Amino acid sequence: MDQTTHNVRRANWLTIITQCQERPEGISVKQWLSDNGVKEKAYYYWLRKFRKEAYAQMQSPGSKENPGNEIAFTEILIPAKTAPSCISPRVESYESPVAVIQYNGVSIGISNEISDSLLSRILSEASHA
Repeated sequence: MDQTTHNVRRANWLTIITQCQERPEGISVKQWLSDNGVKEKAYYYWLRKFRKEAYAQMQSPGSKENPGNEIAFTEILIPAKTAPSCISPRVESYESPVAVIQYNGVSIGISNEISDSLLSRILSEASHA
């Protein structure tokens, strides 16, 4: 069989296999094949061929089909001690804080009304910053 004939048959069987894989739920492969006039042995022959091709492509060392296996490194530049644009450097409050925590250029003012859980969370986050 020449290459053109093989390519036509391959495309035809790829369509058949795709349609069978997308068959309605509750219909078995055997039932779908008989309903569509497809010989079971031929179906599994071509399915096996496609699976072997896919496996061979996955195993080939120089394959660019699966770029997820490649590891790449890149440099990320982090500006030194600059506050993000969404955070203002100082937030005005209506009452003076009773305590101020300063760490790495960030100031956190704490009032008497702060809850224990919020204070614990702020201290925990500040220690990891």
